Amino acid sequence: MEKDITVAVVEDDENLRFLVSHRLQTENYKVIQVGNGLEAEQIILEAQPDIVLLDWMLPGKEGIEVCEAVRKGGFENTIIMMTAKSQDVDKIDAYSYGITDYITKPFNMDVLVAMIENKVRFFVPKNSNKDVHVFGNTEHHPQIHSLVRDGKKIELTILENRILLHFLQNMGREITREELMEVVWGYSSNVNTRTLDMHVVRLRKKIENNPDKPNYLQTVRGLGYKFVDEE
Repeated sequence: MEKDITVAVVEDDENLRFLVSHRLQTENYKVIQVGNGLEAEQIILEAQPDIVLLDWMLPGKEGIEVCEAVRKGGFENTIIMMTAKSQDVDKIDAYSYGITDYITKPFNMDVLVAMIENKVRFFVPKNSNKDVHVFGNTEHHPQIHSLVRDGKKIELTILENRILLHFLQNMGREITREELMEVVWGYSSNVNTRTLDMHVVRLRKKIENNPDKPNYLQTVRGLGYKFVDEE
C-alpha cells in the first residue's frame, strides 16, 4: 500500500538519483526527482515534501544554500543531506543552516531506508494530526505549525508545535518530562530537562494570557506538566 509520504530526491548524478528513487518507490513512498539546486528550491517550497534527500554538491545552487533558502521560505520538514566523506569537516557548520541529518556516500540503501523510516516515525505528522484543536478562543493547526486567535496567525516552531500537539491529544493527563522529551526529540533523550522547560516557557508566551500564571499549560510539581481547558 502506498505510504502518504512524499520524498524529494535532489541529486545531479542520474544513476544514483534513479537508484534511490526506485528503491523508495518500492518501499511505497511517493517520490519527486530533481537534478539541480535552483529547481530544487522552487519545488521544495511548492510541493512541501515530507522529507528532502539533498545532495551537498549541486549545479545551479549548492545543497547548503538550497537548505538555507527553503528554511527562510518557511519549509520546516526533514532535510537529510547526502555528503561525501571529504565534506565531514563542514557538517557541524551546516546544522546551523537547518539540516536535520546526514548520510555519507557511498551509502547502503537499507541504511538509507531505515533512516527515512525513523524520520517518518518521529518527525512526519500523522494524518490524525491534521485535525484542528481548539482551546479557549485559540485554534491549533498542527499541519501549518500555527495558532489562530482573534483572526490572527501565531507561528510555532517545530518543537513548540510538537509539544502542544501532544498536550492537546492528552488533554487533562499528567505528562512526565521524560515522555515529552521522547515525543519531541524522537528517542529516549539525553537532552537536558531545562531545554524542554525553556521550550515550554516560550510556548506559554504564545498561548497564555499571563504566562507567569498559566491557565492551560500547568506545571505538575516533581513530575512534568498537564494541559487543561476549563472555561
